[in-house]
Amino acid sequence: MNREAQEEELKPAQIVLAFFVMDQYYVYIIYSELIDKFYVGQTGDVDKRLLFHNDSQRNNIWTKRGIPWVLKKAIPFNSRTEALKAEKFIKSQKSRKVILAIIQNGYNK
Repeated sequence: MNREAQEEELKPAQIVLAFFVMDQYYVYIIYSELIDKFYVGQTGDVDKRLLFHNDSQRNNIWTKRGIPWVLKKAIPFNSRTEALKAEKFIKSQKSRKVILAIIQNGYNK
């Protein structure tokens, strides 16, 4: 099939839609009342990640001891790089006060 035939198969709306579809990444903050701790992470699928943290069979990280975890905040980013930078910044603060402020007021770096 030649190039002109290929271009004719795609409608302009399809081209525009394909151009603007972007992956979304999130920094999420979850809380465990059981151990009174927050956990900050990043993911492309917040619901799936929360299920992992609350799955005692699959979860082999320290969050296993805090089940059940509750989602307190999910902050969207346009790239994984941006989400990783934000996650690193929040964790570097080592501050419950900062986490509570982000939950209440959002993330503004």
